[in-house]
Amino acid sequence: MPDFDSIQVGDAATLTRTVTEKDIQAYAAISGDDNSIHMNRQFAERTRFKQPIAHGMLTASLFSAIIGTRLPGHGSLYVSQDLNFKKPVMVGDIIQARVEVMQKVASTRMIVLKTTASNQHSHVVLDGTAKVTWAL
Repeated sequence: MPDFDSIQVGDAATLTRTVTEKDIQAYAAISGDDNSIHMNRQFAERTRFKQPIAHGMLTASLFSAIIGTRLPGHGSLYVSQDLNFKKPVMVGDIIQARVEVMQKVASTRMIVLKTTASNQHSHVVLDGTAKVTWAL
């Protein structure tokens, strides 16, 4: 597990996941967000997307998975995350989430990360900035 001193500006980690209908259903059950845009095909067909879309926060949760297990990793704590939702994510989309160390603040042991999620067409679907520190 990396520690603050071993992490360098420019370090990055990725996670790739194919979004499934089961993922959307599970996220809706856990979060309580059963918005018809995600859960009802007939409703979603009437929208500009023409099909159900994944919850934006489901996509954002991939950043949490990377931060909690890969970079910085176990023992790290999210402090903040801003998100810019760029494009919808559909069932079957292959999402590559990436975090990259942009800044280290030694006085507070804070790491600032650029967060980006792209689909199989290399279109950015979500981006933002996260701040992370340690529980240790």
